[in-house]
Amino acid sequence: MRSKKDMPFASALEALFGGEEPPIHLLYRLTDMKDEDFAYFKRVWPTVHEERRRVLARHMADIVEEDFLVDFTPVFDYLFTDESAEVRQSALDGVWDSDDPRLIPLILAMLQNDASTSVRAAAARALAHFVLLSEWGQFDPAQAKPIVAALLAEYENPSTALEVRRATLEAMSSAAHPRIAELIDAAYEDGTEELQLSAIFAMGNSADERWLPILLEELSSPSPDFRAEAARACGMISHADAVDDLETLVDDVEKEVGLAAIIALGQIGGDRALELLTRLSEDPDYDEFYDVIDDALEELEWGDSEFEMLSLAEDDDEFDLLDDDDLLLN
Repeated sequence: MRSKKDMPFASALEALFGGEEPPIHLLYRLTDMKDEDFAYFKRVWPTVHEERRRVLARHMADIVEEDFLVDFTPVFDYLFTDESAEVRQSALDGVWDSDDPRLIPLILAMLQNDASTSVRAAAARALAHFVLLSEWGQFDPAQAKPIVAALLAEYENPSTALEVRRATLEAMSSAAHPRIAELIDAAYEDGTEELQLSAIFAMGNSADERWLPILLEELSSPSPDFRAEAARACGMISHADAVDDLETLVDDVEKEVGLAAIIALGQIGGDRALELLTRLSEDPDYDEFYDVIDDALEELEWGDSEFEMLSLAEDDDEFDLLDDDDLLLN
């Protein structure tokens, strides 16, 4: 039997683009394409029915979210100009973790000019990763600066749709820009309910502990959406003061809230969270949460081990600073 790699590229595209159901496994043929194969793909793609293009683009976006070893970036780059807004949105969703600076001008243009509100919001979400990488020191701040400026301009434009305003606020919330905290506060105090939810997300994404009192209060909000979003934000800030309140939310009447609380506990870590999650993992009353609890325990253990490694590295640095006389005296 032939493997999918043995099938001629043209035959693989024919199978993907025609028939009742697309063979999703053949989408992997669209990674690491030879130049001639990619050229052929670009000639054929515009002839494919729009519904099939939408289905394939969404499947590719879903694949890269689950499999970090798969890279459809050249394809997504090409799909940025597809006639279908849904295809363009899927392409943007597919580059959510890209660090390729060549994509930035294209995504900025989509944020500012695309006719579709959903595409413009997706462009803002795609730019968020570049902003975050810059704050982590993993991306050139000079290249991130115009991104933040563009997001800020869109957010403050009175004609910007609410969906785009929400996405831009969330996207720029991790930036060390002097106006970010002011914008988050104004959105939370005076915005619509939807914008307030984005403000709560932004509080967490900023990793700024100044927002912790608000988030702890929102954990008891009458709205399950607000409780869940506040729980997620507490997880992103990762402060131990939230553990007791999050423990209460594990038994929330809304399953989404309980799941958010469990995930947040894994992100916060520490002995108290470990004890709680371990107990939950052994309690049959929480069997429907077992997979999420296991994931939270893995993240907690990974986070604690990383902290220990950093502590050891700091101790090594201090040891290196000792001169020979200090070592002889000890």
